[in-house]
Amino acid sequence: MKTEAERADTAAGEEVLYAQADGIATITLNRPDRMNTISGPMLDRLAELLLRADRDPAVRVVVLTGSGRAFCAGLDLRTGLQFEAGDGPVAPSATPTSIDLTRSPPTVLHAMDKPTICAVNGAAAGYGMDLALGCDLRVMAASAKLSAAFCRRGVLPESGSTWLLPRMVGWETAAELIFTGRVLPAEEAKALGLVGRVVPDADLPAAVAALAREIADNAPLAVQASKRMMRMGQNQTFPDHVHHVYLQLLTLVATADFREGMAAFLEKRRPAFKGR
Repeated sequence: MKTEAERADTAAGEEVLYAQADGIATITLNRPDRMNTISGPMLDRLAELLLRADRDPAVRVVVLTGSGRAFCAGLDLRTGLQFEAGDGPVAPSATPTSIDLTRSPPTVLHAMDKPTICAVNGAAAGYGMDLALGCDLRVMAASAKLSAAFCRRGVLPESGSTWLLPRMVGWETAAELIFTGRVLPAEEAKALGLVGRVVPDADLPAAVAALAREIADNAPLAVQASKRMMRMGQNQTFPDHVHHVYLQLLTLVATADFREGMAAFLEKRRPAFKGR
């Protein structure tokens, strides 16, 4: 018989799916009967799969999406989640499931070098909204909605939006979204700059696949270096940032992909990058 931990691992494996083909890894939250609300084991599994994709040299782009009618309606509060922040639990529960915030999916998303796309197929609320915002790019189905619903539940955004939203939309708009927790339709989310593209629901898979393919066809080392520099640049002076960019450039011009890119340009053909 399986232990309780083994049963939880099996459930999480079924509730967070992983597929990889042609350089694109797709991670799917697969709990449609609960609008993909996330339990403690699911959080661990999602972090594990994001790390797996980031470390796999065959993966060039990561797509995160949900099954059914929602992307993710937040954390599953019925599972008794308990958060840890270095010195021990800060939100005790009668039936706790421990979450290490240093290895949480939003933290992993932020640290990843591989580019990430969120296919927002439906409602993304609370933790689900933060997962979507934590990705580099978002393509949203026209019927989907976003909501920073934390304050409506008596908590604050614990998964990144207090850091992300002011940088993405400015202080006042971020404050309104967080303090009210109001629901944002897809077109308003796009107007605010929270989403890059809004497409008809039926077109979402094809639109995301085309965007992922366009990125995956570029030199993966250059894409990943660009992402690292963008992330680093948020906390650097311009002179410091230019210095670090130059160091990255010196590494890239020594690669086979750089030589392939130059040769393809001169020969007027599509490059075939190998990630080397």
